[in-house]
Amino acid sequence: MAGVLSRIHRANRPAFHSLNPKQARIAYLMGAEILDLPRAPLARVDNLQVPGAEGPLAARLYASSLEPGLPVLLYLHGGGFTIGSIDTHDSLCRQLALRSGAAILSLNYRLAPEHPFPAAVDDCWAVMSWLAQAASSLGLDGTRIAVGGDSAGGTLAAVCALHARDIGLKLALQLLITPGATAHADTPSHKLFANGFLLDSASIEWFFNHYIPHHHKRDWRFAPLEAEDHANLAPACVVLAECDPLVDEGIAYADRLRANGGQVQLELFRGVTHDFIKMGRAIPEALSALEACAQAIQKGFQA
Repeated sequence: MAGVLSRIHRANRPAFHSLNPKQARIAYLMGAEILDLPRAPLARVDNLQVPGAEGPLAARLYASSLEPGLPVLLYLHGGGFTIGSIDTHDSLCRQLALRSGAAILSLNYRLAPEHPFPAAVDDCWAVMSWLAQAASSLGLDGTRIAVGGDSAGGTLAAVCALHARDIGLKLALQLLITPGATAHADTPSHKLFANGFLLDSASIEWFFNHYIPHHHKRDWRFAPLEAEDHANLAPACVVLAECDPLVDEGIAYADRLRANGGQVQLELFRGVTHDFIKMGRAIPEALSALEACAQAIQKGFQA
């Protein structure tokens, strides 16, 4: 991991917080899959338009077989609510589909600052509800639905699980990969890993300032630890990186779910940073994390 960080530092790419959002999206897209595994060929990769909260959104459906009636996980990409897309997470979603045998629907929810909070939440909620109703039209099993995501997408997945409970939608799993969960980025790990560990504090502040006003950050749709009730939620698989500013809030969220009677599988990968799961060419722990996610998806749908 230290070698990867050294190579990234020597590449001398501009930090996201030094760019405007459009420039940052291009920079992230150009570098997103350099360390990722090669894009795995799959039996089914369909580009779709799905109904978001305020209009159609691009999505991509992945499946390793053409077998009808596969269960499906709605995947929400990372990128601080400001950057990222189905293209930046294409390799990751292919791996999840390949290793789990489930279908993966990756969503291009609306991004800030053009679409500030809660636009991304509204889109994810709308598509989750639509998927439960429309899965059969895609040849999928609408009775076996899950949500997942990494980083900001992990936050959105956690918020989707809370909403699913509130509307009576039964989810098989919430897969939370290095999620954010607190309001003000003020845990000890935010200080310990503030600089030099890939996701730095200045970039976190840049992302959040584009996405949400400070006085709204206690809203549970941004900070799921702030929700009043964490009981009766979908089983959770929480995948964390030890050297990540977000690790403390990930552990706190897993603890909160468990304390409220939830089934929680917590996977803490030592000596790696945020976004490590997208570094399968360089970091063995990425492969272990992908396998843990795949097994959690399988277990969730079997249950």
